[in-house]
Amino acid sequence: MGDGESDEPESLSELALAAREGLDNIVMTMNCNLQRLDGPVRGNSKIVQELEGRFRGAGWNVIKVLWGSSWDALFAKDTSGTLAKRLANLVDGDEQRLFTAEGTIIRKELFAGEELTAMVADYSDEELEALTEDLGGHDFLKIHAAYAAACAHKGQPTVILARTIKGYGLGPAFAGRNTTHQRKKADENDLRLIRDAMGLDFTDEDLEKLPFIHPNDVPDVVAYAKKRRVAMKGPMPERRVPEMNLTLPEDAVYAEFDDGTKGTSQVSTTMAFVRLMRGLMKTKEFGERVVPLIPDEARTFGMDPLFAEFGIYHPEGQLYKPVDHKVLMKYKESAKGQVLEEGINEAGALSSFIAAATSYATQGSPTIPFYIFYSMFGFQRVADLIWSAADSRARGFLIGATSGRTTLNGEGLQHQDGHSLLMAHSNPAVRAYDPAFAFELSTIIKQGIVEMCEQDSDVIYYLAVYNENYPMPAKPKDCEEGILKGLYKLRDAPAGDGPVVRLMGSGPIMLQVLDAVEKLETFGVRSEIWSATSYGELRREGMDVSRWNRLHPGEATKSTWVEQQFGESTSPIIAVSDNVAAVPEMIREWVNAPYTVLGTDGFGRSDTRPALRRFF
Repeated sequence: MGDGESDEPESLSELALAAREGLDNIVMTMNCNLQRLDGPVRGNSKIVQELEGRFRGAGWNVIKVLWGSSWDALFAKDTSGTLAKRLANLVDGDEQRLFTAEGTIIRKELFAGEELTAMVADYSDEELEALTEDLGGHDFLKIHAAYAAACAHKGQPTVILARTIKGYGLGPAFAGRNTTHQRKKADENDLRLIRDAMGLDFTDEDLEKLPFIHPNDVPDVVAYAKKRRVAMKGPMPERRVPEMNLTLPEDAVYAEFDDGTKGTSQVSTTMAFVRLMRGLMKTKEFGERVVPLIPDEARTFGMDPLFAEFGIYHPEGQLYKPVDHKVLMKYKESAKGQVLEEGINEAGALSSFIAAATSYATQGSPTIPFYIFYSMFGFQRVADLIWSAADSRARGFLIGATSGRTTLNGEGLQHQDGHSLLMAHSNPAVRAYDPAFAFELSTIIKQGIVEMCEQDSDVIYYLAVYNENYPMPAKPKDCEEGILKGLYKLRDAPAGDGPVVRLMGSGPIMLQVLDAVEKLETFGVRSEIWSATSYGELRREGMDVSRWNRLHPGEATKSTWVEQQFGESTSPIIAVSDNVAAVPEMIREWVNAPYTVLGTDGFGRSDTRPALRRFF
């Protein structure tokens, strides 16, 4: 990692975890070239010393590789410590400038004072320039020694702080300049310097054609590379994904929700999810591959029973007796625990998600992570890490719990989420769903597991789940395709002569749809009821179909799922969501009827659910 990147809060936030758990197989290298893109990392102080303090304070072993071998003779002469003190007191802004300066300036300013001047009296200006270019991070001997020491160190993780020059070897126009990052092309002088420094045989005329070095030109290098490849058991990096012959959960695990709730029983989709995940974890063979990830909100989501049943993973087990040790659902840590309790740390939890979601490739052992979080603290906070997960070809489930701008009432604008589904759709690897009923939830999760484990697809499922309890209906026949594609008809309009309106809902706002159906009946209006489980998937399919039609003008026009479901009817359609109106608006292009969208645009508010829904 670069020294400038250490300013990102999440970059070093988990140092203590590695030290706390004694992960001495970690060797981290910090490239300390003292530069950001625009200027010095710490112009008025020293970033290397700052990083050393941070790592040592977190319990790491620190190895500094600052000076190349040609400095050894000078340090041997420095019996009074004057040179060491001079370099220690040299702020980074001056160090960046002096270590890329001409020899006369190096002599005058870096080695100022009688003792230091005498120390380099027999050095030419050219030798001083070569000295300041010889830093530890460019010295193979020093680098090898550092890694050997790091690998031999036990009981702590190790960081190597390697001092380098940005643009090293590219000539004075590049090396150590603030403009290095923005320069995309070397001029003739730069190319000649690079050629001479690397000992290449190209003539000045050859350089005008920007020649490549071909493997046939360097047979010794190729032979060495092949020898090392054999020693390392193949090329690296290489993505190795073994064939997965997993026994997937039986249909009965998901069918628990097909009959709906009984009597006066009511549940939320969050409760339904927890029950389903527990069922998956208890499944033989597959269950051990389920990885629940929680950022310190398990009790909020009703997941605390998992603590005692499955245990919270900790490599040392539980070295204490918890305060709730007498109760059935006690806090239980175990070296064999299955739940990852990440603390108040969304970035750390997402990092664990990435590790579990890519284990099928990195470890040759697939696991299926379920990361459950306050939905507002998902895409809102760590969308960059979710993008990184997609880029890493992750496979797993993101569960945005306590979703909904009016459903999570009483917590104001900080927590009330009505836009994560919109953000989720911007990630090409994410399938985002907003299920209203338990059977929709189980159908979606079943398909996700099949897609990841059986169809070998790199996909992330995002599900919005809510904390509002209500009766769950039984699963209608032949609804699976519509649930997965994003839209299906829950109920036809009753027989009669009155006008027909098509009401479309998702999440717990489906209750408001059902309430509206009854109210409309008093006016003689008949209602069709539609469940929209994923506007994002509907839009993706719609865009694919529209593109195909555009590129195949001479062939029969294809129709989208939205067009197939709504048909030619001109009965008005009203879509209602606990998310911003832009979510249902995603399908307007393919709705061939009057289309009205009701959403929750604006900040959340602290009030009751009825008051919030009346407001929006």
